[in-house]
Amino acid sequence: MEKSRDLHKLSAAGLLVSLGVIYGDIGTSPLYVFKAIIGDDIITSELIYGGLSCIFWTLTLQTTIKYVIITLKADNKGEGGILSLFSLVKRRARWLIFPAMVGAAAMLADGMITPPITVSSAIEGLKIYNQALPTVPIVVGIISLLFIIQRFGTSVVGKVFGPLMFVWFTMMGVLGLRYLVDAPEIIAAINPYYAIKLLINHPSAWMILGAVFLCTTGAEALYSDLGHCGRSNVRVGWIYVKTCLLMNYFGQGVWLAQHQGAYLNDQNPFYLLMPEWFLTIGIAIATIAAVIASQAMISGSFTLIAEAVRLNIWPKVKINYPSNQKGQLYVPSVNLLLWLGCMVVILIFKESRNMEAAYGLAINTTFLATTILMVAYLFKKHTPRYLIGLFLIVYLAIELSFLVANGAKIAHGGWLTLLLASVLFAVMLCWWWARKIKNNFVRYVDIEDYYPILSELTEDETVPRYASQLVYLTSANFRSEIESKIVYSILQKKPKRADVYWLVHVDVTDEPYTNEYKVDHLIKGKLIRIDFRLGFRVEQRISLLFRKVVEELVKNQEVEITSRYRTLRKYNMVGDFRFVVLEKVVSRSNNLGFMERIIMEGYNLLRNFSLSEERGFGLDSSFVTIERVPLVISGTKEINIKRSYWK
Repeated sequence: MEKSRDLHKLSAAGLLVSLGVIYGDIGTSPLYVFKAIIGDDIITSELIYGGLSCIFWTLTLQTTIKYVIITLKADNKGEGGILSLFSLVKRRARWLIFPAMVGAAAMLADGMITPPITVSSAIEGLKIYNQALPTVPIVVGIISLLFIIQRFGTSVVGKVFGPLMFVWFTMMGVLGLRYLVDAPEIIAAINPYYAIKLLINHPSAWMILGAVFLCTTGAEALYSDLGHCGRSNVRVGWIYVKTCLLMNYFGQGVWLAQHQGAYLNDQNPFYLLMPEWFLTIGIAIATIAAVIASQAMISGSFTLIAEAVRLNIWPKVKINYPSNQKGQLYVPSVNLLLWLGCMVVILIFKESRNMEAAYGLAINTTFLATTILMVAYLFKKHTPRYLIGLFLIVYLAIELSFLVANGAKIAHGGWLTLLLASVLFAVMLCWWWARKIKNNFVRYVDIEDYYPILSELTEDETVPRYASQLVYLTSANFRSEIESKIVYSILQKKPKRADVYWLVHVDVTDEPYTNEYKVDHLIKGKLIRIDFRLGFRVEQRISLLFRKVVEELVKNQEVEITSRYRTLRKYNMVGDFRFVVLEKVVSRSNNLGFMERIIMEGYNLLRNFSLSEERGFGLDSSFVTIERVPLVISGTKEINIKRSYWK
């Protein structure tokens, strides 16, 4: 952890990490942006100067001002990302869960499109040598290998990401500078007049604006991966990254200006900047950079899902931790999901130019969601209202314009982005809504009313001892309450006598790495409640955490866990522990509305792919009893039936 804190300080090591982890996506955009802007049009001065002006101001307004200067301030104990931002503001309004889910779903969809377009753009450089070269099998192979190695962790590979990306950015800057020194007058394109003129006069202005948007698609990653190296390193690193990006874009502009009146004919101006002797090396470096950009998106998707699970907007899934490095995790189900998504994108579109339409729409949606959540954050921080209004007006205008531009590409491939993001959002909405429905059905009772009977039950020799230590997971937020179903399980379903009853409650906090607990002795030596406060990025290993707390209590002589069986007590043996997990099932006798029935059907389907409650909380299944309990509430249809006497 000390090493992790050091990386958050401004340092050479932190800057290298920021280059390798954070800037991969936005750093590979020169591979396809200008190629997408020119498209099948003839190369003209208007396109060159207007395109460069659009790129410069998009990077400045969207990436530099919105994300690097403003949004990075909204860190949650050093962590960033749309769900971290949601955790900071969710108490201000319940409806903020919806932009959070939309943004998270769009980020996952983007994770399925980024690897295909970046790797394809890099590999297609080989077509300079052989125009008929089939690139699809190569791209499929590289991306599949990348997903295969995820299970082993990427901490070792990650150490070389920074230096490799430094080489990549330096190479881009040098390649662009070679042309820029020959025609420095191209810098005049910074004037926003050229951007406005292009967007007003060009017949394909909306398509061009959609292509320009691709230059800032990695901006959200600056915020999402903030926790890896800290705000100072991200901001200082951006100075170097933006300089190299602009030099390359303006270098491409010079090359294009030298070839006015011609067509690109599917050539990539990025590779046309390279001397012939450097092409092989350049393509290799570009491919490595594309793989690193893809890795950053995959790792970010794993982190996003881990947060979503703990915020109860995604089914509980298995999460592995392949190394001790902070932030290193592997989600097998999401790894498979992303790989399948990438394969679908590659097989449908085949070439990067066909993917450009699908790319951008997803991340555009995330930008809008972040803007809405940032407005809530600015209100929370008591920012002057006129500044909040200015922020909202400026960025809604910019991002809605980009959304319309990207929307114009729906028929050309954007439909796939919408489909992927919609399916992911539907999963999040269904899981969240179903839990709300179930929680509405849970009835709580005053636990103090049951103190006498529980106290007597522990001493009642006529009832067989069910376990020495009996542990229930409770969702009751207050120490004075308990679910009626837990009382029913202990006293009525099958009376469960124990020496000590334990109630364990987990509260997921708005902060990322909270790891605290509190103990309440409700009936001294007989009924104990433990409340865990765990951050939304903390692994919920309840079995291990509970054991640690019990050891502390025994050490402090607050509880006695020695077995009360005569023989075992004689030899000072520890009593057995048993967890009881109540699986709450909405009874079919409930009169649910049409939408609620649809949601619950979807929830039941998703549960087949979700971890069970005991595995989700990290409990050892050999010490767990699962009890299915129906949730029945008022609102069931009244049944009219009469008694008859027939022979």
